[in-house]
Parts: sequence; C-alpha cells; structure tokens
Amino acid sequence: MQKKDNEELNVVPFKTRIRPYLIVAPALIITIGIMVPFIMAIYYSLTSYSFRLPTYKFIGLKNWINVLTSSEFWHAVWVTVRYAVFSTGIAMLLGLGIAMLLGNLNNRFTKILKVVLVFPLMVAPVIGTIVWQLMLNNSVGIIEKFLNIFGVYNFPWAASTSTAMLTAVMIDVWVNCPFVIILVLAGIQSLPKSPFEAAKIDGGSAWFNFKNLTLPMLKPCLYIALLFRLMASLQEYAIIFALTKGGPGDTLMNLSLTAYNTGFAFQKFGEALPYILFLWLCINIIAKQIVKRQRAAQRLAAGKDEE
Repeated sequence: MQKKDNEELNVVPFKTRIRPYLIVAPALIITIGIMVPFIMAIYYSLTSYSFRLPTYKFIGLKNWINVLTSSEFWHAVWVTVRYAVFSTGIAMLLGLGIAMLLGNLNNRFTKILKVVLVFPLMVAPVIGTIVWQLMLNNSVGIIEKFLNIFGVYNFPWAASTSTAMLTAVMIDVWVNCPFVIILVLAGIQSLPKSPFEAAKIDGGSAWFNFKNLTLPMLKPCLYIALLFRLMASLQEYAIIFALTKGGPGDTLMNLSLTAYNTGFAFQKFGEALPYILFLWLCINIIAKQIVKRQRAAQRLAAGKDEE
C-alpha cells in the first residue's frame, strides 16, 4: 500500500512533462521553415527547373558550372563586393563619428538631432530611393539646384556608369546609417565612467581616450553593427532595383539582381539558384568570422583573457 502511494507521488503531471516540448516547439517550427526551402533550393539548383516548362529533369552540377564559369557571375560578385564595402564602410565611419558627437554633447540641439536622425529608418528603402530620385532630378531636384550654386550643372548621378555606384551607396548610407548611429550611441551611453574620469585626472587627451578607452570598449557594439550592415548590403536589392534596375547597362547588377533577372525575367529558375546559394555561403562565412571577433572583443572589454 505504501509502495503504491509512493508511485502515485512520483507520477509527473502531464502539463509538466509536455512543457519542455512546448518551449522547444517554436524554435523547431522556425528551423523547419528555414531548412525546407533551403534544401529545396539546393535540389532545384541541380535540375533544369523553369517556369516555361511543365517538367524538369536532374542535370547535376551543370547549372553550377555554367554560373561559376560565366563572366556575368564574376561581374555580379565584383559589384556586390564593391557595393558592400563602400556602403558598409561609409555608414560605419559616419555612424561612429555622429554617435561620438551626440554622445559627448548634451544640449537641446543634439536631443532634436537624435530624433531627426531616426526618420530614415521609418522610410521603406524603395520610398527613400524614389524621394532621392526626385531630389537628384536635373530639372526640379533640390540637390541639383544646390550644385548649380557651385557651377555644377546636369550631374549624371544614376544615369552614368561612372556615378551610378556613388548614387546607390549615397542613398544606402542615408537609409541605413541611423541604424549604426543608434547602436553605437547605445554602446557609448553604457560605457563605465570611472576609466574616463581617471584618464581625465592623469591628463589624457581626447584622442588618447578614444583610442585606448572608448574604441576597445565599443568594439563589441561595432562588430554587431558591422554584422547587420554587411549582411544587408551584400544582399541589397530594393535600393538598386528602385534606382536603376541594375543599370545603366550592368553597372549595378549584383548577385541579388542577377539572380532575379535569371530566375524571373529569363525564367531559368534552376540556373538562378546558384547565385543565391553562393551569396548565402559567403554571408555565412563572413558572419561567423565577425561573430567570433565580436565575442573575443566582448571578453577583452569585460577584462577577461582571450581564449
């Protein structure tokens, strides 16, 4: 009788037993939702799948060989790298500089500026691009009228192969730089005050404080901003498509736009997938390296030895 009572006491309620599965379920559903399309993409990249034909067949690595040996692919890689380096680098430097100014100054103007700088984040990239196209218009654009004061007329902007990249990067920086500013500003405001007070007593200059105190402690935050901005710029589609659809010519045809044109304009879906999978592989490798360095910087900022 006592043994039976002990067994009843040891019975785990159903709600308690199912709770771990309920906690894991959302992550499992998201994983399945990601992995199924990913596996299907790999499979279809090995086929002749096309929207024009009702049937398709397995062709192995033919699509991959055709893509990796084509000049169009390597041109798209070059455009993607240039766009990502320029837009991310300028946004990081500009965002860091503005965040440092806003963090060191505390008056009514900076408070208003903090609010104003967030506005581009509230605008969709396509809408922002259309607004910039109007401002850059050679007939009625406000920027064109401003350049006229300095004797510059009919600047080509996105209409020329030599300035199209500059125009796209400028719009990208305007749209996404506030994201970097917010992250870095949050990092600056979370820094401890005591090291800076000690450096001030010892007579440390502003450059000394920035180089030896602010920058090392801000590195984890900077790596996070770099991670998000670099991933977004490598796969940028909206701004370039809204601006020139990859033109003039193929000047701005990055991997995303080339994959879109191949898959939907030319209806070669199987041949378009290697572009996207190659881009995914590059982003995955770069992201892992950035995360690795971010964790190392976080340990160093916390005063721990790097493992």
